[in-house]
Amino acid sequence: MSIDAVVAQSTARKFGAVAASLLAVAALVLAMPAWGHHSHTNFDMTAYTDLDGTVTEIHWFNPHIFVHLEVIGDDGEPVIWSLEATSPAGLQGNGVSRDLVKSGDKISARCHRLKDGSNGCLLGYLTGPDGVERLWD
Repeated sequence: MSIDAVVAQSTARKFGAVAASLLAVAALVLAMPAWGHHSHTNFDMTAYTDLDGTVTEIHWFNPHIFVHLEVIGDDGEPVIWSLEATSPAGLQGNGVSRDLVKSGDKISARCHRLKDGSNGCLLGYLTGPDGVERLWD
């Protein structure tokens, strides 16, 4: 093998290693916002809160679907809860279609409440009008 061929082969190996390293760093940098966005640190992930109520609104937007649920509070007064679900694509992957739950439907939910005690939670499971419990996270 000539010296020119050896130099060319060595240069190609170095270029490939540098390109692979840059690609790995770029992938990590691009993935960081997703890790931060999908943090569940503001929810109490150690316990579920059970809710029964009537859907007042449902918003099918990326990156998360939100279900607003009217629940009767301990004092007998209606309280609105905001339930954060996964993305529309994530729900479709779980077998949940857009028309499964609508405003006015009576549902049950199991979710992880916000740590600050406000009326919001990360939706884990939702039982719709058909009586079937489905994963919504």
